[in-house]
Amino acid sequence: MTEEKVSIAFVDDHPILLEGMKTLFTNKGQFSVVASGSSANDARNIVDVYHPQILFMDLSMPGDVFSVMTEIVRKSDFTKIVVFTAFSSVDSAMRALEAGATGFVLKGATFGELFEAVSSVMRGEMYITKLYASQVLSGLRNRTRQESADRGVDLSVRERQIVAYLLQARTNREIACSLSISEKTVKRYMTNLMQKLHARNRVEVAMQAQKLAQFKPSQQPMAVS
Repeated sequence: MTEEKVSIAFVDDHPILLEGMKTLFTNKGQFSVVASGSSANDARNIVDVYHPQILFMDLSMPGDVFSVMTEIVRKSDFTKIVVFTAFSSVDSAMRALEAGATGFVLKGATFGELFEAVSSVMRGEMYITKLYASQVLSGLRNRTRQESADRGVDLSVRERQIVAYLLQARTNREIACSLSISEKTVKRYMTNLMQKLHARNRVEVAMQAQKLAQFKPSQQPMAVS
């Protein structure tokens, strides 16, 4: 029986790099390149039409990249975003992760690191290029701690259960199955959590919950190169 290929798409406004990435992953055999584009709007349309499991996105291209990332993550539990960019700054990585990306890889990385990033994200882990991993994670924790210090938010038992699974990188469907509730109910809880914790996406919900001392940081799986 043939193993099902991982569907993947690329959005970058550099044509030569785009073609190179498509060829690289196609030649690996276990991937199926379903689409490509060159703008933030293309990324939105690709997810709507092709529903790739992995979406590689550059940060420097036409359109509001960070806003589109957040929109994609809120609409789709299926597509995981991996940023592949030349923007080598901690702030860029933090903004991308806060917008909903689960991977951040710098252009200039080895082929091995690209494939490792995809494998990590597919396992439900966060991947940050090794050069910035510790700084980015520290920055996220510090920012969330400052925003949450005086909030005094209390989560219900069910909300704590939802976040506990979220910290394990579970999808809404997996959470629903584990709690014997509908996926629609999970989405409603997720919306309430984002409002209660003033979070813009699932990553921020998890980070906010940790800093409110509701959960131990070790509950969240994470891989760094």
